[in-house]
Amino acid sequence: MNEALPRISVRDVMKTEFGLIEGSATIFEALLMMKKLRTSLLVVNKRHEDDEYGLLLVSDIARQVLALDRSPKRVNVYEVMTKPAVYVDPQMDIRYCSRLFARFDLVRALVVEDKKILGTISPNLLVLDGIFLGLEQQR
Repeated sequence: MNEALPRISVRDVMKTEFGLIEGSATIFEALLMMKKLRTSLLVVNKRHEDDEYGLLLVSDIARQVLALDRSPKRVNVYEVMTKPAVYVDPQMDIRYCSRLFARFDLVRALVVEDKKILGTISPNLLVLDGIFLGLEQQR
């Protein structure tokens, strides 16, 4: 008997709240925003229409600022961020999204539709929320 999960899309499990910061902000300002929003990720805004979004993760700050003993007040977000950010379509099946994360060793991606950020997605959301949502739908 095949008990495969029903189709669950990224839209069903993505996190819709996220912080948006400018690349010119300091890491100190980014950390203040992260603490206020209780998040480990910020989306770095585009500088202009033809630019791309970036991502700033706490792990990036740990590796490129803290571990190198750099001052968070003297390092800008654009020096540490990952850009361009990988993004997925909200209609993508969570199984394919999970494969994409595994293949490229991703920890976060943006969910984008019509050039607008809808949210963020992570392996934790895919597994913890996606599998349980699928199991509930099987009931």
